[in-house]
Amino acid sequence: MTEDTKNPAPAAAAAGSDTQEDGRLPSSHMRSYALLTPDLKQLYMGFYKATYGKSKLTLKVKEFVAIAAALTSGCKGCLEGHLKKAKREGATSEEIAEVIAITLGVNAATIVDRSDIANFHLGGLFDKPEDA
Repeated sequence: MTEDTKNPAPAAAAAGSDTQEDGRLPSSHMRSYALLTPDLKQLYMGFYKATYGKSKLTLKVKEFVAIAAALTSGCKGCLEGHLKKAKREGATSEEIAEVIAITLGVNAATIVDRSDIANFHLGGLFDKPEDA
């Protein structure tokens, strides 16, 4: 096995591709949904399109929700796609920063919540810190 076969990213980069720093190809270079059967893909796409149908939320607000969901689920491709869509819908850098800050705050609260629940289930194994 040659060095290029073990790690195809450097070979692709040398060939002038758009390989990203983390070794991923941009989603435009991959066959998305490649492992879904046609019927499952159709079901998924129908559901996804329905979430972007007429509703009380603007498309920009929907993209903000999608950005937060992508951040919390760890979906890089989703995050990139929804950031682009939010930009097309007129989102500003300041608005995106606020979405990120809110997402960060909720996730920080999740850690506090989980640790409180664990401590409770352990019978209060740890007391509240003195300075709290």
